[in-house]
Amino acid sequence: MLKQNLQQKLLQKLSPQQIQFIKLLQVPTVSLDTRIKEELEENPALEDLSLTNLNEPEEQYPDRDPDEDNYNNDEEKGEMDEFNIDDYLQEDNVNDYGSRYDQNGDDEDERKEIPIAVQSSFFESLQAQLDLLPLSDKDFMIGKQIIGSLDDDGYLRRPIMSLTDDLAFSQNVLAEDDEVEEMLKVIQGFDPPGVGARSLQECLLIQLRKKDASDPIVKKAIQVVEHYLDEFTRKHYDKLEKSLNMNSVELRAVVNEILKLNPKPGDSNEINTKQMQVIPDFHITNNDGVLILTLNSKNAPELRVSRSYQEMFQHYDKASQKDKKLKEAVQFVKQKLDSAKWFIDAIKQRQQTLLKTMNAIMQYQYEFFLTGDDKNLKPMILKDIADRIGMDISTVSRVANSKYVQTEFGTFLLKSFFSEAIQTESGEEVSNKEVKKILEEHIGKEDKRHPLADEKLTEILKDAGYNIARRTVAKYREQMNIPVARLRKEL
Repeated sequence: MLKQNLQQKLLQKLSPQQIQFIKLLQVPTVSLDTRIKEELEENPALEDLSLTNLNEPEEQYPDRDPDEDNYNNDEEKGEMDEFNIDDYLQEDNVNDYGSRYDQNGDDEDERKEIPIAVQSSFFESLQAQLDLLPLSDKDFMIGKQIIGSLDDDGYLRRPIMSLTDDLAFSQNVLAEDDEVEEMLKVIQGFDPPGVGARSLQECLLIQLRKKDASDPIVKKAIQVVEHYLDEFTRKHYDKLEKSLNMNSVELRAVVNEILKLNPKPGDSNEINTKQMQVIPDFHITNNDGVLILTLNSKNAPELRVSRSYQEMFQHYDKASQKDKKLKEAVQFVKQKLDSAKWFIDAIKQRQQTLLKTMNAIMQYQYEFFLTGDDKNLKPMILKDIADRIGMDISTVSRVANSKYVQTEFGTFLLKSFFSEAIQTESGEEVSNKEVKKILEEHIGKEDKRHPLADEKLTEILKDAGYNIARRTVAKYREQMNIPVARLRKEL
């Protein structure tokens, strides 16, 4: 039996312009140029004035407080209504917006990109070593397959059988597992030492066996890695002394020998392609106790709607008769002009949101930006800033998670200024950053032969007036990537 009923649902749907703004807000300064170039390539109605030879003087905008700028979405209402040509006509010498927020900011020297050194990659280096060997075609293909199967750390994580199958199906090379194993041993002799290993143990042994075999310390180190690696990694040094009949001095020499080895030979190259250059989105300068905030000028590209497209539309609009093809052309030009306007507005809104958010953070953490002392960081959560600027928490989160600010004390991710509040015995609320700083200082000064356990650290904090549970201390220690006391122990 079928039943009919009425049901009301409240749905919130983001407009294409809002989605575009959200995506742009997350883009860091270092990637903004690329995103703008993509848009310029896709939309011929959008122009970058910095790439255009213009003889007309550009209008400069006066300095303005970011809080005075209120983005108005009124043009979105009726965007599907009657198309108005006046919306797209603008004076040739008017710069819709430019680097108005950073007139005193980056100079030409600061805008220069850091040159990247030309250097062969890890895999190119291995391939070059393979090319120098007098190998048969079959062995060369096997070697090439092995190199291509290594991960970024330089390890071979795939079983030999899988390589044999790949050679048969993709390279039409019929090879036995033993042949692949033999070629793997050849590659394990390449530089950097340890490359081609299938485990950490094998990686360390390859490196140790390339050292002086007559050295007693090297011999003992091989024994430790081969038979007692688990005890070594857990720092059970007393067990190692008993098992290998060594005193503490000998063990210290063996441990130091192993610690010299590289557990990730693939990371040996100076250039790590995964690392991205950090370009600060904001700069804060201290002018005799007054903080001045500027936005990196790279965030304020000089974009405008194309004059030629405006003129083209004007020409089409004045046509007395419009056939089907002309109507299609008008619609195409309208679409591109709309898209260009939306993109410019989204970039403009991005600038204003970045400045509003950073300005609110700077005002909230004024003492920290004056002194650079972590103990002056006030407890601050996303809601604190969202309430100050009248924006959603998710918007503040997008800014905080991907943007950097340069100060005289260093460059920081905005996310690092947010922290939970902890109440002291006197009832005062302090940032958990302050507690982490105290933990870091005490761990840094500890006797490494007898490192401080979490229980001891908890007692130290309680004596200092911070009533914190041991599990909270352990959580903070893990957040700072500090291992437990046993793993901090040194001989």
